[in-house]
Amino acid sequence: MKITLAQQNHHIGNLIYNEEKIVKAIMAGKNEGADLIVFSELSLCGYPPQDLILFDSFIEDCQKALMRIVEHTKDIAILLGLPRLNPSEKGKKLYNSACFIKNGEIISYTDKTRLPNYDIFDESRYFEPASQWNIIHLNNTKMGVTICEDIWDDDDAGRPYDLNPLEKIAEQKPDLIINLSASPFDYTHQQKRSEIIKSVATKYSCPVFYCNATGAHTGILFDGCSQVVDQEGNVLGMLPSFEEGFLTVTRSEDGSLSSQGLAMEEVFEKKNKEVFDPNWNIHLIHRALVMGIRDYFKKMGFTKAILGSSGGIDSAVTLALAVEALGKDNVISLMMPSAYSSDHSIDDAKKLSEHLGNENHLIPILDIHKAFEHTLEVHFRNTVSGLAEENIQSRIRGNLVMAMANKRGAILLNTSNKSELATGYGTLYGDMAGGISVLGDCYKQQVYALAKYINRIEIIIPENIITKAPSAELRPDQKDTDSLPEYEILDAILFQYIEQQKSTSNIKSTENQNLVDKIIRMVNANEYKRHQFCPILRISPKSLGVGRQMPIVAKYPS
Repeated sequence: MKITLAQQNHHIGNLIYNEEKIVKAIMAGKNEGADLIVFSELSLCGYPPQDLILFDSFIEDCQKALMRIVEHTKDIAILLGLPRLNPSEKGKKLYNSACFIKNGEIISYTDKTRLPNYDIFDESRYFEPASQWNIIHLNNTKMGVTICEDIWDDDDAGRPYDLNPLEKIAEQKPDLIINLSASPFDYTHQQKRSEIIKSVATKYSCPVFYCNATGAHTGILFDGCSQVVDQEGNVLGMLPSFEEGFLTVTRSEDGSLSSQGLAMEEVFEKKNKEVFDPNWNIHLIHRALVMGIRDYFKKMGFTKAILGSSGGIDSAVTLALAVEALGKDNVISLMMPSAYSSDHSIDDAKKLSEHLGNENHLIPILDIHKAFEHTLEVHFRNTVSGLAEENIQSRIRGNLVMAMANKRGAILLNTSNKSELATGYGTLYGDMAGGISVLGDCYKQQVYALAKYINRIEIIIPENIITKAPSAELRPDQKDTDSLPEYEILDAILFQYIEQQKSTSNIKSTENQNLVDKIIRMVNANEYKRHQFCPILRISPKSLGVGRQMPIVAKYPS
């Protein structure tokens, strides 16, 4: 029996698009002689559909699309992820289900048991958990079907669930386990996921066929890495990260497995997760961000991107990623120097655009800034010049780049990094403006690591941008370290507080406790800024934004 995993990039809510993609995979599977094609979790509607599935008309449209797909399943079987109505009057209205379709007929449904309700997940808001766990039969093969976290043992998940569906399935002696998944990317997750799949295969002495989604849905990124693991934990085949593809494995009558096509295991680093390492899987972070930009624009229906190019490391990395994702002809950069901008910053920004070949423009803001100062002079008289005057420059730039974005039909890429966003080192309605945040989940050290990775073959980002001291250049001789500690120290503190959720008193630092207290106060005090921020491309286990929902007005624990 031939089983094919269809690793696809779906579009949330775009049922016609998803249906066409699924049908193409079915036709390709027939041509290759596949007996069963496995799709990812909620592949019909895209994951996560969020409140779209609360509309009755949306569920009705899903059902219509399902029935049209069924018509294409003559002489083949598929497992398709979709939301379905709960036939009972008890519990939630919907199930997160896998539909088993064979030879033009819906045979059965398998419902998801473990509904995650943490970080970016809120499935228990929408779905009823499964109450039965039946295996399915195809060509004398017994298959246990699971959906995403149903395959995670309690110890692996780190979250207590009421029951383990794998145990219910194992009691029925399946020949193999299939998992339809929509498991998001973060730079630690591939290691964890691979270990879980191998652990399940060996624990239950049963091969695992794991089909994961790929693609980006706003800020949530999916890396795929669909794979087949034999009962001894050997990877027979794995599809690449961040790409669509098909993996076919043949199961012989004696139960042995053999793969055709890609049989490579994705290479990723295994490191101590207790210590922040900015270089950890930087190649995957790079690919994730490029995919995130590309999919955001494609699925939103935009082609042009614009950003402010300051000659600093953050805008340089954002610009390089955008050009790689969208092409040089679709990216515009604006250089907007003020009285405090250094000559080398302008030169560096120009040189960067020369290397990338993107459209760029110079719009000095000195005269505009003077006009603001003149207008406000009577109101600012007899006060000390400081933050208000500095932020005017940032907001002027925000207005200019948004005006150009509107005129050119472009989306503004925000260039703030996670270190800045966490500590509030940014100007609301100025450099915090944007349609999507490219680096908002990357600490400053990771931004430097990305720059070096981008330059791995040839110099794209000028060396001076990487080596010079970072500065907002809003006042004479300003440096980031005037307001923040060195980023190596800062990022380590932030990582322990945000990713590891340690209390202030338990955070270790090479500096004194007063500095730790100061940094954490900055994080907590600036929650109001982050609540007004644009979506962030998520690459870490704990991103600012939807994955970290903190109150604005609160007394935070020490």
